[in-house]
Amino acid sequence: MSDQIKINQKILDFNTQLQEQDSFFPVLSVLDNQGKIIDKEALKRAELSDEDLVNIIKRMLLSRQLDIRSIKLAKQGRFGFFAPTAGQEASQMASSYAFNDDDWLMPGYRDIPEIIVKGWPIWKAILWSRGHVLGNEFVTEDGKEINAWMPQIIIGAQYVEAAGIALGLKKRGKNAVAYAYTGDGGTSQGDFYEGINFAGAYKANAVFFIQNNGYAISTPRSLQTAAVHLAAKGWAAGIPSVVVDGNDPIAMYLVSKEARAWAVSGNGPVLIETLTNRLEPHSTAGDDPLRYRKQDDIDSWWQKEPLIRMRNFMTEKGIWSLELENAYIDEVNTLIDEQIKIADNVEKQKVSNFIKNTLEIPGQAMNEQIAKFESEGK
Repeated sequence: MSDQIKINQKILDFNTQLQEQDSFFPVLSVLDNQGKIIDKEALKRAELSDEDLVNIIKRMLLSRQLDIRSIKLAKQGRFGFFAPTAGQEASQMASSYAFNDDDWLMPGYRDIPEIIVKGWPIWKAILWSRGHVLGNEFVTEDGKEINAWMPQIIIGAQYVEAAGIALGLKKRGKNAVAYAYTGDGGTSQGDFYEGINFAGAYKANAVFFIQNNGYAISTPRSLQTAAVHLAAKGWAAGIPSVVVDGNDPIAMYLVSKEARAWAVSGNGPVLIETLTNRLEPHSTAGDDPLRYRKQDDIDSWWQKEPLIRMRNFMTEKGIWSLELENAYIDEVNTLIDEQIKIADNVEKQKVSNFIKNTLEIPGQAMNEQIAKFESEGK
């Protein structure tokens, strides 16, 4: 049998193709579920100092407390829309630690914590959830502009935004990238493909994250696509694509650091699929996860959540303790209390404000409506 015949038979062996998909995407891991090191070389390659490790776990704890407090506020009717983040602290906060202030963040609606650690005041995040115009001002407390846009509600649209900004950064020769997050459901949207295809074609400075947290609202990942790994979709756009243990903070930081270095050097974008889990409802808008998943499954993922790994790893290393953790949590909760008071004291918007903010220059009909509502004190 000639070599060409063997090649042809392999090409036409569709069943083998399907079976071998998984072998193309081994999962990057540095810590196991208990926080034990399983790849010393990868840990060394991450080049994380003790200070860096403390900063990362503090980011993760900040995210967890924001999650806890936001859900409580939502139940009290004092918060607007909120998408819980528990379980995704490594995927979000350890990855974002690899980027800097010059990099542009394009978040989805579950990515509020990543904007906050770029300097967005928590009180503005609260106002964003309430639909207040000040919640769409992305500046620090001292007025410095933050390289981030509003959390995207349209599923996957942030990928298109990131692709455009990434190309702009490349054309301007900036030492910066655009990085964007979406969920597993986002990969089923057209905007996802358009974004990675555009960025790949122009070798734009972009890093794309797929937070594969198991469910797109109530649809399990297994019913969304036949792809064994969502990272495989990046190959269609000619983009290096990897799969990472999304509950492993060290692995998340390492892959993000390497991806940023690749993209900022003019090599084009990288796609990163993070395997994690959404431990709480999709949002506070009435979702009941027990209607589409079992409690045993949720409980099993709680045993693998990222804070356990990082806490165990750092305690074993001698640079962390429950005393330090509790003291920091108290500090965070004091900050959140202060930020809630600021948000609550901001002047409420009126109907006339909403109309004024719709267009830079209101038309005649809008001016008539504004005058009408203002005359009624609305």
